[in-house]
Amino acid sequence: MNFNNYETIYILKPDITEAENLTLINQYKSLIKKHGGHNILVQHKGRRHLNYNIQSYYDGMYVQINYTASSNLVKILEKAMHLSQFIIRYLTIKNHYVNNIKI
Repeated sequence: MNFNNYETIYILKPDITEAENLTLINQYKSLIKKHGGHNILVQHKGRRHLNYNIQSYYDGMYVQINYTASSNLVKILEKAMHLSQFIIRYLTIKNHYVNNIKI
C-alpha cells in the first residue's frame, strides 16, 4: 500500500469548549491509527478571524493534523469531519515537502 504525507486543517465553531475540542482530536487520531495512519502531529492554531463568514460565523478555532496514510484514509477522515456538527470547514492536501525536513 502506498503511503503519502497529508496535512488536514479544519475550522471549529468558535463556541466549542476545550473538552469537546480534545474529544474531536482524540477521535480523529484514533481513526487515523485504526486505518493504518502513523506519524500523527496535531497543532492547535488557535482562534482566528475568518476573512468571510462561514455559516454566519466570524471566528473559528483552527486545528492542523499532519500524518502519513493512504488515500483511502483521507476519504474516511473527511467523511467523519463532514458529519461533525462542530466543524464548519476542512481541507486536506498532500504534503510533498515533509520528506526533505530533518528533525
